[in-house]
Amino acid sequence: MEIVVFGAGSLGSLVGGLLAQSGAHEVTLVARDPHASAVRTAGLQLAGEFSETVAPAAVTDGTELAAELAVVTVKSFDTAAAADALSTGSFDAVLSLQNGMGNEATLAGRLGVPVLAGTATYGALLREPGVVECTGLGEVTLGPRSGGSTQLADRVGEAFVLSPLETTVASDMPTRLWRKLAVNAGINPLTALTGTKNEAVLADPATELARAAARETAHVARADGISLSDETAVETMTRVARQTALNSSSMAQDVRAGRRTEIDAINGYVVERADELGVSVPTNRTLTALLETWEHGCGLR
Repeated sequence: MEIVVFGAGSLGSLVGGLLAQSGAHEVTLVARDPHASAVRTAGLQLAGEFSETVAPAAVTDGTELAAELAVVTVKSFDTAAAADALSTGSFDAVLSLQNGMGNEATLAGRLGVPVLAGTATYGALLREPGVVECTGLGEVTLGPRSGGSTQLADRVGEAFVLSPLETTVASDMPTRLWRKLAVNAGINPLTALTGTKNEAVLADPATELARAAARETAHVARADGISLSDETAVETMTRVARQTALNSSSMAQDVRAGRRTEIDAINGYVVERADELGVSVPTNRTLTALLETWEHGCGLR
């Protein structure tokens, strides 16, 4: 399969590198320099859980590309720009492996091709230009964004299975996306605001805040027609925090680096849907306001 990975930072480079590792796919990374230049010059070095150098193509201009599949891994606030760039090319389908909610709808609204939803739980860190480290094994889950099954989702899943990526094709992606949102809503803002690793939400004084954010997310999900119990949301968030205890969340990494975060697509999305559905989410509202205040203070918004 011809595959373009649009937004090849940490996760995108790992996913693209592992797809290229199989030798079964023609992979092109759309990345920023100096990362793209390093990959073109010496290949992409996989480190950590995987150790190999692979040779995907790498470009900085994501316009006028053509492939069977575009895998989008940009930050949520760059989704619209990614869609605009992809619209100048030719693709049979698009798969979002992004954080937060609303990305698939944005892509579908700008592109006239099927958009699949997906999640990726691999830990990834771009150590230096041309070097991406897998900091934790995980899984890619993908499927139709409205649920159910399609031949397209099966075909993309079969392509991913040819690589080292652990892959599941799921018929319940809406539920899975809300469950992941509950995880991120509990872990990401707290670790970002306090400069701590994921293990911080497992103990006092952070644990009750994290659990409250996850529970509120479940409340909104149910109001939105998704079957997600408070217990499942909290248990999933706690399990992920335990499994990734020594990792820094993506939002914590962004704050540490002085970059804009994905708060709008995570806790901010919970607040937005809660307002539309008449649900009270005070914890998510407070966490969103705090991160937005930090971003405004840093001139990032």
